[in-house]
Amino acid sequence: MDLEIAGKRALVLASSRGLGLGIAEAIAAEGADVLLCGRSADKLARNAEAINARGRGKAYSVAADLADPAFAEQMIEAAGNTLGGIDILVNNTGGPPPGGATDMSVEVLQTQFQMMVARIVDLSTRALPAMRSAGFGRILTVGSSGVVQPIPNLAYSNTLRSALVGWTKSLSNEVAEDGVTVNMLLPGRIHTDRVDELDAANAKRSEKPIDAIRESARQSIPAKRYGTVEEFAAVAAFLVSARAAYVTGSVVRCDGGAIKSV
Repeated sequence: MDLEIAGKRALVLASSRGLGLGIAEAIAAEGADVLLCGRSADKLARNAEAINARGRGKAYSVAADLADPAFAEQMIEAAGNTLGGIDILVNNTGGPPPGGATDMSVEVLQTQFQMMVARIVDLSTRALPAMRSAGFGRILTVGSSGVVQPIPNLAYSNTLRSALVGWTKSLSNEVAEDGVTVNMLLPGRIHTDRVDELDAANAKRSEKPIDAIRESARQSIPAKRYGTVEEFAAVAAFLVSARAAYVTGSVVRCDGGAIKSV
């Protein structure tokens, strides 16, 4: 199926590895031009080179840090200089530190809020006017299954990503008639470096072998396996496509059935 985004311009945050990189690759494979963003200039440059070698959409890269208060302004400028603007914005951030709710630090919470919520809202708000004027725009935020079913020992993530659920729905209602969709995509146990790190942390905390942690996680998923980055990225590519024009304000799961509620 042609997703009809060839020639569109996409900014994908945190795309040096994992889900962000997978999404950027999937979008570029459909012929869209992509700007990769993250903290590692070398990784980003290599990723962009690999995407360009495939010969579909063009890829560019820019090093930037969500911790920088000027992040949103920098991204708008970088996208303008490389892509000529933003039609598709994929909001993706790294995960906050693990920890339980009884151990949360207000200082850490405030710092992570700025990076995981405030910067996302700021960047999206800055990108919106051009999208609305053009009559086409896609804003997709990568969340976590923890916003529906809180994940043990990930209280910061459960709390902060939940804030973006309300924002996603609120914003979607305000811009739908202008041809702009706003959605959130929730990954379950998708096999990435981040999930490997969390599995290792859980093994250390519970004093169990990491293989036992992984097997327990797999058994808790109806699909009995971790998802792949490619599977997740395919869903993301559809949601930012012209084909998904009537999907907005939605929280979409890609979790192998792991979330127990309907």
